[in-house]
Amino acid sequence: MADYVLSCCSTADLSREHFDTRNIECIFFSYELDGKTYPDDLGASMPLDTFYQAMENGASTRTSQISIAEYQDYFEKYLREGKDILHIDFSSGLSGSVNSARNAAEMLKEKYPDQKLYVIDSLAASSGYGLLVDKAADLRDEGMDIDELAKWVENNKLRVHHWFFSTTLKYYIRGGRVSKTAGFFGGILGICPLLHVDENGHLIPMEKIRSKKNVKEAIVNKMREFADDGTAYSEKCFMSHSYCLQDAQDVAKAVEQAFPSIRGGVEIDNIGTVIGSHSGPGTVALFFWGKPRG
Repeated sequence: MADYVLSCCSTADLSREHFDTRNIECIFFSYELDGKTYPDDLGASMPLDTFYQAMENGASTRTSQISIAEYQDYFEKYLREGKDILHIDFSSGLSGSVNSARNAAEMLKEKYPDQKLYVIDSLAASSGYGLLVDKAADLRDEGMDIDELAKWVENNKLRVHHWFFSTTLKYYIRGGRVSKTAGFFGGILGICPLLHVDENGHLIPMEKIRSKKNVKEAIVNKMREFADDGTAYSEKCFMSHSYCLQDAQDVAKAVEQAFPSIRGGVEIDNIGTVIGSHSGPGTVALFFWGKPRG
């Protein structure tokens, strides 16, 4: 195995077991729930079901990006050991965290001039970000060196497709993204917004689809449209959800039927507390490799 550190943020929304098994290091964001601060530590401090139930009961949430000082401390523990680092950060279209990471890296390069510290903007989110990092782990384990891998990630990151839908407009209304009037009529009509992450790493609403049944079909159709090799797709496929496992399982079943060659079947993870603070319960996301976004 290559002797360098592959690293990302907790917002890659993979399980602790996944990170440990793949030898991927992780730095935690933080969030507030009703004014109390917690680390986004993959459900260790607070089970995700508890977090989402609190949101359903009306708890307020806020999130905080990782500071320059936190990144310095995190990176330096590996640099002190003489290890090079490839850190893939959360999308700059959703957070300023990557700028903090880059500033920390510049400061540390003065202290460790002979070591390599790459910071890459993933332009990705949730388990789509996780899919990118997981592929990087595959390539590292196949023997790709840190310089080659940094170039590969930069050149291929926009091939990760992100498609999300929400089964409720409640948290769009609460966050001010949908007016109360529009949310009221949207709720009556059973509107489920379908969104994606664009080439700048922003989460963009794409369609307003009536009923869960129809939006589940629509998200699978997006994979048919954009996935590498169409229904012969044979790479990994990840999903994530926020407190709506059955909806995610319904989509995963449909995806596996439509794309029988998916490597290892569809992996379902939880949307973590940072992204979940904004999406709320009821979001399902689908991630796969395809034509470059844009």
